[in-house]
Amino acid sequence: LSKQKAQRYEAVKWVLVFAIGVCTGLVGLFVDFFVRLFTQLKFQVVQSSVEECTEKGCLALSLLELLGFNLTFVFLASLLVLIQPIAAGSGIPEIKCYLNGVKVPGVVRLRTVVCKATGVLFSVAGGLFVGKEGPMIHSGAVVGAGLPQFQSISLRKIQFNFPYFCSDRDKRDFVSAGAAAGVAAAFGAPIGGTLFSLEEGSSFWNQGLTWKVLFCSMAATFTLNFFRSGIQFGSWGSFQLPGLLNFGEFKCSESDKKCHLWTAVDLGFFILMGIVGGLLGATFNCLNKRLAKYRMRNVHPKPKLVRVLESLLVSLTTTVVVFIASMVLGECRPISSSRHSGNDTLSLQDISEDVNSSIKTFFCPNETYNDMATLFFNPQESAILQLFHQDGTFSPVTLSLFFLLYFLLSCWTYGISVPSGLFVPSLLCGAAFGRLVANLLKSYIGLDHIYSGTFALIGAAAFLGGVVRMTISLTVILIESTNEITYGLPIMITLMVAKWTGDFFNKGIYDIHVNLRGVPLLEWETGVEMDKLQASDIMEPNLTYVYPHTRIQSLVSILRTTVHHAFPVVTENRGNEREFMKGNQLISNNIKFKKSSILTRAGEQRKRSQSMKSYPSSELRNMCDEHIATEEPPEKEDLLQQMLERRYTPYPNLYPDQSPSEEWTMEERFRPLTFHGLILRSQLVTLLDRGVCYSESQSSASQPRLSYAEMSEDYPRYPDIHDLDLTLLNPRMIVDVTPYMNPSPFTVSPNTHVSQVFNLFRTMGLRHLPVVNAVGEVVGIITRHNLTHEFLQARLRQHYQTI
Repeated sequence: LSKQKAQRYEAVKWVLVFAIGVCTGLVGLFVDFFVRLFTQLKFQVVQSSVEECTEKGCLALSLLELLGFNLTFVFLASLLVLIQPIAAGSGIPEIKCYLNGVKVPGVVRLRTVVCKATGVLFSVAGGLFVGKEGPMIHSGAVVGAGLPQFQSISLRKIQFNFPYFCSDRDKRDFVSAGAAAGVAAAFGAPIGGTLFSLEEGSSFWNQGLTWKVLFCSMAATFTLNFFRSGIQFGSWGSFQLPGLLNFGEFKCSESDKKCHLWTAVDLGFFILMGIVGGLLGATFNCLNKRLAKYRMRNVHPKPKLVRVLESLLVSLTTTVVVFIASMVLGECRPISSSRHSGNDTLSLQDISEDVNSSIKTFFCPNETYNDMATLFFNPQESAILQLFHQDGTFSPVTLSLFFLLYFLLSCWTYGISVPSGLFVPSLLCGAAFGRLVANLLKSYIGLDHIYSGTFALIGAAAFLGGVVRMTISLTVILIESTNEITYGLPIMITLMVAKWTGDFFNKGIYDIHVNLRGVPLLEWETGVEMDKLQASDIMEPNLTYVYPHTRIQSLVSILRTTVHHAFPVVTENRGNEREFMKGNQLISNNIKFKKSSILTRAGEQRKRSQSMKSYPSSELRNMCDEHIATEEPPEKEDLLQQMLERRYTPYPNLYPDQSPSEEWTMEERFRPLTFHGLILRSQLVTLLDRGVCYSESQSSASQPRLSYAEMSEDYPRYPDIHDLDLTLLNPRMIVDVTPYMNPSPFTVSPNTHVSQVFNLFRTMGLRHLPVVNAVGEVVGIITRHNLTHEFLQARLRQHYQTI
């Protein structure tokens, strides 16, 4: 039966992983469809207005129309963030924290995904320099968290009795799958999504998860592809649009015999672009960090309306800059004839038509186009395609101005109270930089073989790598988005160089925002110098503990006066108390007694083995039996009787009405405490909620027993101790916690090096790590807070001062 259960559990997991992929793909479809609809509507109205007003001289009216659209959309996006504040930003820092093991309130709620998905389509349609790819990752993660639970706070009335996956570990696995599906849907990159989840997200990865996450990513990509291809081309069942962001096919035109996608000579330029991209990314992160700190000091403490006004101010500025730059700063460039020959090839047809249709001819005569308006007056995806595939030239001045304006405005925009991604603005910014480099090399150095699209792609990779500092996953995402495996090496080298250059100055943008929020995120490993510290240097010695048999009044008092998530279950060695306080706090003096008894036992063992060497093996057993029989202590029967009597109550019922309190003296706080296990706050609250206890006159065997399913019934929202009605319970009743505690949690010795503690904590996905000395006494506890970089640094400074 257990094997059948395990197989059923695994089958349900596969079905749910597929469902998460499909739902994430549908969320992506919803966002993409409405962004496209609103953007087309806006640009059609404004473009016809601009063309009319060019002749009549009423361009101010066109600007007002554009402002009307943009401010309305951004206002709606800000309102949605007021409803659910955690929907602001890209959501990647929050998901990174969640997968690292930090509980971020409301991060995977249904309301969050509704506000996020709807808000991001308004903020993108509202002309802000934000992308919809980052929020897709957050949306996928929320789908992954909510779907396997079959319940939601927002839809309390809908309740399914679904007994599977009632643990944080399962939920975290599904969130990993959802985040990967979000990346896959955004970029059409299922392998990149899986690697993103592995590299950026999950701290605790198991082998079985890899295949499920890849399957989930594939399901998301193909769901989105199926529906988008059907809706846009009317050919259902053909898969032509893999992701929300499609880079198109990179191909030299047949007429240009000198052209190569890239050559060995270009690698040197790519490395230099990687260095510049890293420097630009570090500058971007530095400016954005200062802005974020300014917002935390001056905007966030004020009424919520101020955040909406800030979003509207950014929208107003962006719209005015875009409009004036397009009208005043653009140059008229000839439409290249070589691109028309590209129209004849079937493989390039869709992209060429897309590039062709997105050219803007504001104020320009026939056969020419306005290069600045072409970049600014298009959806960001179309502008990226222009920079990647437009054979016609962009003026170096236009590209420089565009890069500068986009860099500053996207830096200002990231962090305001609207859902916003950073991938697409970074790619567009970097593509302009790459295209500028290609122009300069062609015009001033005379390198004819250069293919501008490659340089635009490498520039995009360099800038994005410099901002977010991702390596493996970003390389694979970009390779999958271009469908060009030959770009693997240059993209990889560029990203590595950009990351190394940027890391010299500061962290990636997501890590910066995680730090600003003060989240105790654990890095992959500790520094080498941290091994000067031991577990005893970083643990929390002030323990709040419970006894195996504790009175209800004590439990309620402990739960109401602390916020700890777990409590050691201990009994007290009162006999050793006085000696303990004289000796070392960590290893109590009763070790002398233990040592002497171990030594005498070892001596007896040695004598016995010496005397047995001369006997043949057949006689050995008899000899042993006789030997033991002669040495039998007279009180063995009493011991046996005592053990039989204690079988049902293996833990002595010591002072159950005394709980550790603030008034205790140091002597009382540091009593020798024999460690028996760990019990979670949620378990204690559940026991009180269900009235699991017994009276003094009864034995603990009479206490009601709860099954695992009953204990985890309220997952993931266990009742709060302050909400419980405890009037029905007698405070003198006793709770036996031993059947519910974890009797063998991971523990470490006080002398364990910090690097070992850190690796154990992180790889096993722990939340509490008791420190237990050589004689089984708990002397402290280590939590996530004790392993953060800041805490370890502070302890290291203390360590150096005491030396």
